[in-house]
Order: sequence, then C-alpha cells, then structure tokens
Amino acid sequence: MSKFDKDYLTLCEKILNEGVEVENRTGINSIKIPAYFFEFDLEKEFPVLTTKQVFFKNAITEMLWIYQAQSNDVRWLQERKNHIWDEWEIEEDGSWHAMQNVLENNKLVKKEVVRKFDPKYAHTIGTAYGYVVKKYHLIDNLLDKLKNNQTDRRMIMSLWQNEFLDTAVLPSCVWSSEWDITNGHLNCIVHQRSCDVPLGLPFNITQYAVLLSMLAQVSGLKPGKLFWTIKDAHIYVNQVDGIKEQIRRGKELEDLEAPKLWLNPEIKDFYKFDNSRELKDIKIVDYKHHGKITFEIAQ
Repeated sequence: MSKFDKDYLTLCEKILNEGVEVENRTGINSIKIPAYFFEFDLEKEFPVLTTKQVFFKNAITEMLWIYQAQSNDVRWLQERKNHIWDEWEIEEDGSWHAMQNVLENNKLVKKEVVRKFDPKYAHTIGTAYGYVVKKYHLIDNLLDKLKNNQTDRRMIMSLWQNEFLDTAVLPSCVWSSEWDITNGHLNCIVHQRSCDVPLGLPFNITQYAVLLSMLAQVSGLKPGKLFWTIKDAHIYVNQVDGIKEQIRRGKELEDLEAPKLWLNPEIKDFYKFDNSRELKDIKIVDYKHHGKITFEIAQ
C-alpha cells in the first residue's frame, strides 16, 4: 500500500472513531474533526490513492481549469468530459438552485435555495477559483518569483478574496498556497478550510502535487515537499459505508505501489502543457487500484 493510502486511511479512521456529527448547510450531516495535517515528499512518492480508483484526468483538468486556463466557465470542463462542477453551474437567467439547510428562527431548515446572480455569470460558478487567479495574476506573479526571486518569503496565492465571496456559488475550499524553494527543491504549503475527505481530498492532493511538479519543471527546480493543512475534515453520513469499504481494502487486499508522474520534459512554459482531455504532456504511469467506490455529492 502506498504511503498516501496509509496516511489517508489513518485520517478516515480518526474521523469515524473520534469525530462529532454536526449539521451543515448541505442538509446532510457530517462527521468532523477540527483539523489535520499531511506531509508528502514528491521525490519519494507521487500521491494517488490505490485503495480506490481516483479519476485523475478529472482532477488534473480541474486544476488546469483553475490555474492554467484561469476560467470559471463550467463548459470548459464539460468539453473535456469533466462534470464535477455541473451541480454549481449558474443557469442562463443567472439563477442557481439547490436543496440546502438555511437558518430560520435559530434552527436549520432544509428547503430549496434560489440564488440570483448577474446573468453575465451564466454557465460559470461565479467569481471563484479561476476568476480570482486571473483577476490578480496569481500564477504569473508566482512564476516570476520562482524564476527571479527564489528567496522571496511572500510567494502566496490566495483564492479567498472577500469582495468576491457574495458573487461566488461556492467560495474556494482549498483557498491558499504558500511556496518555498530550499536546496533547489520547490515546496508548497496548502490550506483547506473545509474538506470532503471521501470525494474532495484525493482529488485535491493529487492535483496540487501535479501543479507543484509542473511549476518546478518550468522554473528549473526539482519537486520537493507538499504540506497539507485541513480545517474541518469531514465525512458525510451517507459516505460512511464507502469509507468503511475502503478501510477494509487497506487491511485485507494486496498492497499496490504508488504510480509515477510523467511530465513532457520538453515543456518549459507552464501555459504550453496540453490541457485537452488527453493530457498529452501529463501522465500518471503504472496506476493500479482496487476499483471504484461511489460517494454521494453534498451541495
């Protein structure tokens, strides 16, 4: 079993054994712990789970949508057969609908929520993720520092911008990253304000490991360590059976080695990496897994 699998399943067991069940805006209770921390050495292992199938093409194209295309348009993903943001897509008239808990008379009540956005945001998720990256030139500023000011201690990308929260369908969960160069290795600390452990976390860690490796390559650096901090690590109650199955696999099934990441060594410009569904310049090599586990999405 990969180190990532072991560390991930340790977190899952901790949530099930020590977590507290709470209500939340989705209307589906979650079991949560307040905080957690991971550390990955990308020179030793590329983190993709093997105890379940991770659809890494969706994870990587989502990351490229945010940081390379710098887009909030859900159609960009749909063109690449990636439908993970379909539930948050604003309609033609600017409306967005979901069944959620709302606070009424100091109690959470589940009802249909209708939010109205400017119709110019139709087919997007509003002013979140790639919108913020483009608005503040976050990747361009980071790349400039990685290449020209490698001792800078202010290499930060923040997707959490207060002025744009009200016009975002879902404010960024993985909201901040801090970057560091030590001994020729690129390192990153990622901060996550809310973590859907069964669905979101495996995607998030894999995609930031890819992003780090891409930025390292185009900056003449080696991939170093990825540090991951979580506030509110949770499992929704309708995901518990799936997580128990994944834990069982980790204890009973054959250990599988972690795959390897291959990046086209000829690419020296971050914006030149192929972002089609084929991902011609980004490959996860020798990926073996124990099969799919279906988890419900909570809006």
